[in-house]
Amino acid sequence: MPYDMINPATGDVLTTLDLMTAGEAKAIIDKADQAQRAWQQTTFAERAVRMHRVAANLRENASQLAHLMAMEMGKPLAAGRGEIEKCAGLCEFYAEHAEAYLRDEPIATDATRSRIVYRPLGLIFGVMPWNFPFWQVFRFAVPALMAGNGAVLKPALNVAGCALETEKLFTNAGFPEHVFSALLVEHEVAGELMALDAVQGVTITGSVRAGRAVAATAGRALKKTVLELGGSDPFIVLEDADLQLAVNLAVRGRLHNGGQTCIAAKRFIVVEAVREAFEARFVEAMRQKTVGSPLNAATDVGPLARHDLRDTLHEQVQRSIAGGARCVLGGTLPDGPGAYYPITVLTDVPPGTPAYDDELFGPAAAIIPVADEAEAIRVANDTRFGLGAVVCTRDTARGERIAAYELEAGNCFVNALVKSDPRLPFGGVKASGYGRELSTHGIREFVNVKTVYVA
Repeated sequence: MPYDMINPATGDVLTTLDLMTAGEAKAIIDKADQAQRAWQQTTFAERAVRMHRVAANLRENASQLAHLMAMEMGKPLAAGRGEIEKCAGLCEFYAEHAEAYLRDEPIATDATRSRIVYRPLGLIFGVMPWNFPFWQVFRFAVPALMAGNGAVLKPALNVAGCALETEKLFTNAGFPEHVFSALLVEHEVAGELMALDAVQGVTITGSVRAGRAVAATAGRALKKTVLELGGSDPFIVLEDADLQLAVNLAVRGRLHNGGQTCIAAKRFIVVEAVREAFEARFVEAMRQKTVGSPLNAATDVGPLARHDLRDTLHEQVQRSIAGGARCVLGGTLPDGPGAYYPITVLTDVPPGTPAYDDELFGPAAAIIPVADEAEAIRVANDTRFGLGAVVCTRDTARGERIAAYELEAGNCFVNALVKSDPRLPFGGVKASGYGRELSTHGIREFVNVKTVYVA
């Protein structure tokens, strides 16, 4: 079946893909299964050598890969190069730490000897999105491969070229053919593939709807799953916050990747005492940012990745205004080609509107005024999501208390933006999913935690 890949900056067709049939994809999974069985016999040192080569290949080809992202999903070139560097760092991190994370653990029991052993599960099936077409893939594949698993990728089809380049990066670094495989298939075919005996685990980064579908399919086949889903991340500005720092963070947090990230700050919950000052500075700072071609070095925000995503965002903005929010910046569809959307700020956003209740995936911010800290915490938690959260306050002990004990999210940052760091576990609660990526927790999600007991 053909699939047209569209350049979101121009609306032009980049190329037409011939998607794989279910039979073709199953044949590749059979080969991947055999490749993984050999791969799991390698040592950590042998895996690490190859993973370091991947890091070197990423850096060597950073400009080319950034350009590919710009063409396929509209990411500005500088942001694309940053994504590639982050992937290279992740490869190096797990090359250096995987063996220690999965080392046998002796446990004192009534046995002569007893220990915990971490062994690979087999093939891990990743369903990955378009917003970070390399980072999201590397985030699941690198620890999986270092643990001795194989990795099979079902990418978003609008970034198929990035998926195929990722496959080449691993193969060119000396990984066995098929131990990492990209499958260009439709969602219905992906569901069939997850149920195959060779697939031992499934991980998805995507929407709540996609997460539910994948979890249901994998659950019927008794596959272990990790879900990293949406977020409507609160960004709390308390009355004692450093306002300039808060504004700087807020602008960066909302516009990172054009606002197309699950951990982007989305709901700006501002204590009334500083609301007017924060709002004025924030709107002006947002006004200064440039929307334009991802190939232009001066561009801060490129197009959204697809036209349907742009239309969905605009509908959410308009419904929020109709529900009582005030639009103080942007909010109007531009003329001309491309999936561009203006930088938009809504204020006095009430409950029951999309800007309050849902995830706005694009450069649109929602300001929600509150009376005090208690109301700020209540509003922050008044969401079905629970991925990330930010607290801005000069009293770091106060901020740490709120982050650690009050906020219902998997990643809570004080006076800093939420980010994924290989040293720290990453994931959410509530409708933002379950399981963790990165750190020792991430690499242990898809291994057999085995008890060995010798009487």
